[in-house]
Amino acid sequence: MSKAVLDAVREVLPALRERADEAERLRVVPEASIKDLESTGFFRLLQPRRFDGFESDPVDFYTAVKDIAGACGSTGWVSAVVGVHPWQVALFDDEAQQAVWGEDTSTRLSSSYAPTGKAQVTSSDGRAGFQLSGRWSFSSGCDHCTWVLLGGLVTNDEGNVVDFRTFMIPRENYTIEDVWNVVGLRGTGSNDIVVNDVFVPEAFTLSMSDTGRCFGPGQEQNTNDLYKLPFHSVFTATICTPLIGMAYGAYEEHVEMQRKRVRAAYVAEKTASDPYASVRIARASNEIDTAWVLQVHNFRELQAHVQRAEKIPMRLRLKLRRDQVIASERAIRAIDMMFESSGGRALAEGSYLQRAWRDAHAGRVHAANDPERALQMFGSLEFGHKIDPGMY
Repeated sequence: MSKAVLDAVREVLPALRERADEAERLRVVPEASIKDLESTGFFRLLQPRRFDGFESDPVDFYTAVKDIAGACGSTGWVSAVVGVHPWQVALFDDEAQQAVWGEDTSTRLSSSYAPTGKAQVTSSDGRAGFQLSGRWSFSSGCDHCTWVLLGGLVTNDEGNVVDFRTFMIPRENYTIEDVWNVVGLRGTGSNDIVVNDVFVPEAFTLSMSDTGRCFGPGQEQNTNDLYKLPFHSVFTATICTPLIGMAYGAYEEHVEMQRKRVRAAYVAEKTASDPYASVRIARASNEIDTAWVLQVHNFRELQAHVQRAEKIPMRLRLKLRRDQVIASERAIRAIDMMFESSGGRALAEGSYLQRAWRDAHAGRVHAANDPERALQMFGSLEFGHKIDPGMY
């Protein structure tokens, strides 16, 4: 089934690319593009089979994201973050899964995981839960979703932080504030989510300490190895992959432009005959391919441990993070290299290259693509220091 979805995704790529300017103008992925992706089955790739999902190989999911981002960076970004959420929903208590998909298996969720909200332990009508309030930024694709996943710090009656959880909230319990006016990833509609004093039953929450040890109550129903992978490995790769896809899309356009370009700064010369241009092409393609191949290789290592029912070594988890943040750097380095040598035509509105340049740099500022912290954690482990598994 994954192959059929990938083939269908590739068929709609030209339409997604044609709507890239519209996405920027609207500041949100066009509804037609979401419908196109829905028709391919893309949003069901990581969804449990019992809710009409495909429980696909995560590498197939990332491959689809890469291809989508190669057509439109904003659409690739939204498809990644919205498309990965079924994987996390599958870890929730069955009551929460049924609430999301019981009546409509095409339900989509957006997210904002930074713990900017506050939750207090409480109960309501005899049910244990949390009282949640706050504002969350950067909820990409939220206009196309009817639920949201939000990060929040849990405090007790004394005001002390006792947990960090993800809270699942239905659309009637939050508002979206349109604040997304930016220079890159303009089409992602990454607006603010506001929640005012909403009770969230415990079944609609997940503790980061549990997901850090690859556990969720939903594993009782969803037994596929897919749902035994580390949360941070799955999600940080989701943030990195669109940048790799943008680099591949930029590469295709750059090569095509340079085949036709004639440089006239000193003498009329076809760029395709310039040996230095050829070297830059080689370097850029190596950066992009290395980023992608390492990501696939690392996930295969993860999957091998899960298939053997072995605990995933902390070093492997941190190696994924190491290579993920460096993959983001490689993708941006490749885009910069091509953009700088493409000439004035690359500046034209509507060109993929200038948009990829802006979108990739916008994606780089996401916390998951912050290199120093991830690299420091890997190096610390190598030096024998203890690392908190909940973070990676």
